[in-house]
Amino acid sequence: MSLAPLAETTRRDRTSTVRHYLMCRPEFFTVSYSINPWMDPAKGTDTAEAVRQWESLRRAYESLGHRVSLIDPIEGLPDMVFAANGALVVEGRVYGAKFAHAERAAEGPAYLDWFRQRGHETLAASFTNEGEGDYLTLDDVILAGTGFRTDVAAHMEAQEFLGRPVVTLRLVDPRFYHLDTALFPLDGHNVAYYPGAFSAGSLRVLQRLFPDAVIASASDAEVLGLNAVSDGGNVVVNAEATGLILELKRRGFEVVPVDLSELRKSGGGPKCCTLEIR
Repeated sequence: MSLAPLAETTRRDRTSTVRHYLMCRPEFFTVSYSINPWMDPAKGTDTAEAVRQWESLRRAYESLGHRVSLIDPIEGLPDMVFAANGALVVEGRVYGAKFAHAERAAEGPAYLDWFRQRGHETLAASFTNEGEGDYLTLDDVILAGTGFRTDVAAHMEAQEFLGRPVVTLRLVDPRFYHLDTALFPLDGHNVAYYPGAFSAGSLRVLQRLFPDAVIASASDAEVLGLNAVSDGGNVVVNAEATGLILELKRRGFEVVPVDLSELRKSGGGPKCCTLEIR
């Protein structure tokens, strides 16, 4: 396959495209267990504040012209708000999630049922994977994370089902336990990422595929600045990622800062809350 388009520079006119997102209102959000370094039940959470911040994110998408569909939250699944983890959708085909931790296991079937009920072709995963948490889709390739939550065998299963080339990237820092905490697509051809999250070999792959990538600092990565959502022209990003925001503006993107500090107590940001229905 030719990966030449991935090496194109980002110096071009920015074109936004209308997207369709699936989200889940955090009515039952809390941090009652710990399955990543961000989660500490002792710190406490404010569910009402989480809902308020989430509603602001939803309004931001709608103000940009995007369509937002909702899946009903389920009591006892506090992390169901992180819709990105629920599946991977490419050209209307839905590859289901199979969660690594028992606390989230019921989310996979709930999301897959939502898609089945709406007529999508679906595949229940045979191997552990956490949906768009570890799969990020560009025009010609799917970038797939492994190391903490997603089995490499799931990368091959997704490739066979979706018919898109999959490139495996290994994560090595437990703070960046999903690929979408360390990298996001700027458009169909380029990405932003934090080098410290990746193995040496995976970093070389990224450098080869994306020579004009936006490189994020540790300070921006540590506020989950890379857990961002771009429509090709606008980037919805955590407001605290100030250096990243300046670089995105320099590259010609319109930046929409949001505050998801309450949801970050569970290791989530804008992208975690957002599953794209392609």
